[in-house]
Amino acid sequence: MKKLLLGLFVALSVVATAALAAVNVNTADADQLAQLSGIGPAKASAIVEDRQENGDYAKLDELTRVSGIGSKTVDSLRDEATVGGD
Repeated sequence: MKKLLLGLFVALSVVATAALAAVNVNTADADQLAQLSGIGPAKASAIVEDRQENGDYAKLDELTRVSGIGSKTVDSLRDEATVGGD
């Protein structure tokens, strides 16, 4: 029973840590966005500009509306980025 509880605790800790570490692309500034895999300073600035001009992203896939960000980049971000409601 102790091993089961310990395993459950570890699993929940990992999930909680991953959720806390996710960068919300709708609220992050360019410096925070630039820390994401495949997103450097130029793309981070483009994300912020696109968000200001077109509004928040309803889903992560909408990042493809930013020039230079394709579906492969979005797929690589799924574990480290969020739009807040996904």
